[in-house]
Amino acid sequence: MKITKFVHSCLLVEMPAPFNRTALFDPGMMSEEALNIDELLYLDDIIISHEHGDHVSLKLVKQLVAKFPDVRITSTAPVVKQLAEAGIVATNRPSDGIVFFDAPHENVEPLWPQPEAIGVHYLDRLTHPGDSHSFSETKAVLALPVTAPWGSMIAAFNLAIKLRPKYIVPIHDWHWRDLARTQSYESLEQAFAKAGITFLKLEDGLPVVLDV
Repeated sequence: MKITKFVHSCLLVEMPAPFNRTALFDPGMMSEEALNIDELLYLDDIIISHEHGDHVSLKLVKQLVAKFPDVRITSTAPVVKQLAEAGIVATNRPSDGIVFFDAPHENVEPLWPQPEAIGVHYLDRLTHPGDSHSFSETKAVLALPVTAPWGSMIAAFNLAIKLRPKYIVPIHDWHWRDLARTQSYESLEQAFAKAGITFLKLEDGLPVVLDV
């Protein structure tokens, strides 16, 4: 499994044979400049956890569909409707290899509307919960929201210690300045190592390869 992060919660997940499958999770507005679509060779799935702009950029999705017209887009009913109004086909039904699980968006009212949300297990290897700390299962690789207006790094840490994935991919960290991100990653790496969990200090655009 090769994982490349493109700011915030956007992950490109490339699976080798026998899957030969590539998915992009949560291509939001923060990722518009970081994701160079010209460099993408394959894209089978776009998976969008919910309708907030930091998780879905209509501009970016349009560009992706223009290059990959056969890409499958999976999301919630509100996102499917939003995309349909822009002439883009999507579905709220998971295809083979995608399993939904209960991962409600943490409370953001009254500042923002409370969205319908999905958590996704991908190919039985990676878990992406969107904007949730309220879930009870994970695969070997957990995309963990580490900071948010609705949550905290401590809450994220305690959740992951309870779930005990093999690897943690930090997501939802656009809110940190570079120095704060570096320091927080160091603290999380050291704390998770004591529990035998590998914390991946991803840099935007630089892939890591995991044996899972």
